[in-house]
Amino acid sequence: MKHIKIAGVPEHFNLPWHLCIENGEFESVGIDLQWTDVPEGTGKMCQMLRDGETDIAVILSEGIVKDINAGNPSKIVQVYVESPLIWGIHVAANSNFKTLSDLENKKVAISRLGSGSQLMAYVNANNQGWKTENLQFEIVNTIDGAVESLTKGESDYFMWERFMTKPLVDKGIFRRVADCPTPWPCFVIAVREEILKKHPNTIAQILEIINLTTQEFKEIPSIDKTLASKYHQKTEDIQEWLRLTEWSQKPLTENMLNKIQNQLFELKIIDKIGTFASIVKAV
Repeated sequence: MKHIKIAGVPEHFNLPWHLCIENGEFESVGIDLQWTDVPEGTGKMCQMLRDGETDIAVILSEGIVKDINAGNPSKIVQVYVESPLIWGIHVAANSNFKTLSDLENKKVAISRLGSGSQLMAYVNANNQGWKTENLQFEIVNTIDGAVESLTKGESDYFMWERFMTKPLVDKGIFRRVADCPTPWPCFVIAVREEILKKHPNTIAQILEIINLTTQEFKEIPSIDKTLASKYHQKTEDIQEWLRLTEWSQKPLTENMLNKIQNQLFELKIIDKIGTFASIVKAV
């Protein structure tokens, strides 16, 4: 039995992995795939890959591209979710901020440095024509930390996946002022280079199994109700999310990598453009 560690956010995108694990699909081919939920998100998973705490991460495209560029010894082996991530831009429900323009030069709550919540704050500021050098950040670690920070007024707004944050909007804790979709596929699968060298066939088998599941995921009977129940969502919100979400079974293309890197470079998030071969490896 091959023991492989995998990490991802505890969000609806990753239910296909849990179904495969629960159904014993990896086990049936001699793979013990051990899943770790990482509510802190991309910045934490980048650190886990660097430290060998995980072998695989299902991770935001922009975050892992930035970190491989900065020396993370991992490679992107595949796109996992082809559609953009829709980031909701949230404020405390009782705050005086009413529109997106009210948030210029205000303090952003982020999960950690290098996280998707930080990188997308730069993308959003650039989209709005704001000076990105004026961005101020408050590290809150998790969505619960963001609730506390915004409620106490320690930070002013928080960007997080719109549907996962909607229960907080429905409860009157947050108010969403706008959306900011990523200009690229949102999630990729990254693997530590050491694991790719030692266990290429195992990684290929893992991808084959998850790809079969994601291809058919939307056809699973009552999948909307399962997702709504598991992730504490309204069924109609999950149905909208399913309509907007497209999983992928394909590698990241050079054109798409260039698009991600060019924008990160333009925003001064990375200081050099990495080669395709240094960031992506087909399995």
